[in-house]
Amino acid sequence: MSNSAIISVNKLSKKFGDFTAVDEISFEVSKGEIFGFLGANGAGKTTAMRMLCGLSLPTSGEARVAGFDVYRQNEELKKNIGYMSQKFSLYDDLTIKENMRFYGGIYGCSDSFIKTKTGSILNQLHLEKDAGKLVGSLPLGWKQKLAFSVAIFHEPKIVFLDEPTGGVDPVTRREFWKMIYEAADSGITIFVTTHYMDEAEYCNRVSIMVDGRIDALDSPAALRREYNTASMDEVFLKLARKARRDDG
Repeated sequence: MSNSAIISVNKLSKKFGDFTAVDEISFEVSKGEIFGFLGANGAGKTTAMRMLCGLSLPTSGEARVAGFDVYRQNEELKKNIGYMSQKFSLYDDLTIKENMRFYGGIYGCSDSFIKTKTGSILNQLHLEKDAGKLVGSLPLGWKQKLAFSVAIFHEPKIVFLDEPTGGVDPVTRREFWKMIYEAADSGITIFVTTHYMDEAEYCNRVSIMVDGRIDALDSPAALRREYNTASMDEVFLKLARKARRDDG
């Protein structure tokens, strides 16, 4: 495994009884890269992401994330990454400002850092006048942007985004991806799963899982050339047709 990679995975597997959800996957992700992790439902991508986030122990194989071993240092790992789920991970009954203070505290940030960072995010999102509003009252698109800002509040080396743009309109999705690019430019590595194949085009590299294995891994342009297609949609469909299982 390379010392320069921020994620190094070597023959990582996860079994549930006789069922192999993730089957000896190997790949590396570089610092500041936007890495797309794709696969149909049941392909194993969520199980793989949970192992990389320290939420589930692998059955076998090796993996290091942000310098931490997923077996022996999973608690330290959790403190040094950001994570945003499809459900946004925000508390609807707390205000915008309270959510940021809460998550800053969880990640062990100092009071002065929390105060400065909160002001910076409110300014960036143009939410200064809305800081006292309950998150539950916000439109979906604003919740999404706020959740991403909270996920990288503690300035982690890497942030995991699990289908973060589900259910929002195309304009909001583009705005969200602008925030992703800005985070990557600041040195944060982005590991993102998505169902939208047009979003795969925004990634530096993309891996596509089929039946627990990584069947393709390259830049979107290289994958289109390799599979002789005009879009990532067509690449994905060609690979997904090979799938034999529909759960996992």
